[in-house]
Amino acid sequence: MTCLIIPALFLSFNFILLNLQTIKPMRFLTLEDIKDVFIKLHQRGPNFLLSKLKITPYARTISAFNEEKIDSANFWIIPEVRRRWNRLITGHSDIGYEAFLSANYFQNTKEFKVLALGSGDCSHELLLAELNPHWQIDCFDFCEKRLNSAIKTAKDKKLNNIFFYLENIVTYNFDSQKYNAVFFHASLHHFDKILHFLKHTVIHSLKPKGYLIINEYVGKNRLQYSKEQIKQINKALQSIPKEYRKIYKTRYYKNHYYGNGIFKMIIADPSECVDSESILPAIYTHFDIVLEKPYGNNLLHSTLKDIAHHFIENDNYTADKQQVLQNLFKMEDNFLQSNPSDYVFGIYQLKNKE
Repeated sequence: MTCLIIPALFLSFNFILLNLQTIKPMRFLTLEDIKDVFIKLHQRGPNFLLSKLKITPYARTISAFNEEKIDSANFWIIPEVRRRWNRLITGHSDIGYEAFLSANYFQNTKEFKVLALGSGDCSHELLLAELNPHWQIDCFDFCEKRLNSAIKTAKDKKLNNIFFYLENIVTYNFDSQKYNAVFFHASLHHFDKILHFLKHTVIHSLKPKGYLIINEYVGKNRLQYSKEQIKQINKALQSIPKEYRKIYKTRYYKNHYYGNGIFKMIIADPSECVDSESILPAIYTHFDIVLEKPYGNNLLHSTLKDIAHHFIENDNYTADKQQVLQNLFKMEDNFLQSNPSDYVFGIYQLKNKE
């Protein structure tokens, strides 16, 4: 009976949502969601899944981030992927955006105040504080464990130009026109109603002609990729030899990507990519582009999820694995020739008031 009920519910949910979504149909529940729950049960244990039963969206969002270390195999742990990002952003595989930003921008100002929102463990902000002693960086986040880790690191490094605030950014009353720049690293896509947030939090906090600095996912809301993108992700996945498709901490193999459904995403983290499609249009409305570097991840993100551990540069790293990655990079480059990048590093300056 269960075997009949689950597929029936699956089809019903999709049918209902497709009829309700008159403008932008979305996948409600997919096989990818069911597979992801099963994998996370193996990787993180039942307590992590139980944390998703919290009633309020705010509590579920906190549960998604308020961990000191998450044991998983996501694409960003691959050194060669990170070197690719560096090449596309800075032009050099061994220079990260923090060093590039510090060497080329905002060095002629005696004091430069930065508001960093959704900082997490503040690893990027800590590096920027270290590279720029004349900057004052105020980091805001709601995850106590991660902020405590950042505070310890700042003390260990004797940094006196970075400060930490445990607050709900959405409800916090920021000072008007206090900062020279507002900084987001993989956090802006977690805020809803981007245009409103940009006006009433970001622009409100900026001095006239202030700057916005982002390193962000700017792709489809709730990761609702197009059919063509999903097709190309699967093509990329099939280019990887089976031995490198074994899923982290399981005995199973990654053979197909079905696309994410919004039900699982809302349960797991209600803030995830909630209004990400609006980020660049909202920025262009109020800011001029100083620098903008798209760096893809349209295929890499989902292709390498849960199998990235095979490509860590350890004693088992081979020329064969390197070639697999280079082939994936070529496939993504081809896809980006006719599709906008899902990830962008950018520096923008507030327009003059009309």
